[in-house]
Amino acid sequence: MNWDQIEGQWKQFTGKVQAEWGKLTDRDLDVIDGNRQQLIGLIQERYGVAKEDAERQVDRWLNRH
Repeated sequence: MNWDQIEGQWKQFTGKVQAEWGKLTDRDLDVIDGNRQQLIGLIQERYGVAKEDAERQVDRWLNRH
């Protein structure tokens, strides 16, 4: 699956995103609205990780779906 598919079906994936990153709120998911960079930025902010680590987390999650 590629990010375009995630973006196009964002509402269906919000539960899976929240299961992976529980610190993200429903409001955060609305703000992200399928935008990969927004997701990475909020993971960085909520979990206090470097951008590269957040990108790796998102890539690993994407590869599983």
